[in-house]
Amino acid sequence: MKKILVVYHSQEAGNTKAMATLVAEGCKQVEGVEVKMVNTNDGRVDMDEVASADGLALGSPDYFSYVAGGMKQFFDDVLLATWAGKPVKGKPYVGFVTHGGGGSAVKSLESLAKSCEFVKVGESVLSRGKPVGETIEAARELGRQLARKVIEG
Repeated sequence: MKKILVVYHSQEAGNTKAMATLVAEGCKQVEGVEVKMVNTNDGRVDMDEVASADGLALGSPDYFSYVAGGMKQFFDDVLLATWAGKPVKGKPYVGFVTHGGGGSAVKSLESLAKSCEFVKVGESVLSRGKPVGETIEAARELGRQLARKVIEG
């Protein structure tokens, strides 16, 4: 069974959690994949879990055109884990961002992921506020894309 880790930051509004849930649903639609969701608002991500993951879905709200602090901490921890010799780099990933009218934090998310040598599998999905309409299916499809990539190897 392949493992996908959905790492996201979500607080009171829950918009990013809603996106993370949709991406996870899409992942689960592909046979042979198990999914674990981790909210960086609840604490730091265990780098051993990242090392054992076959793929990552990474999500953040747009805070001042940048990722949330918890997600920045995640990327910092990946760097430190790399220096410690843990196999956390080079994993396939997808990204998603919620925003209130900006959305440019997606550039930061993708740049940070690239610095960790994560391999982008599909185009990042943005949602203005809570995901509705076409964004719901786009988020699920993003999860399916990641899961198919993880299964194919």
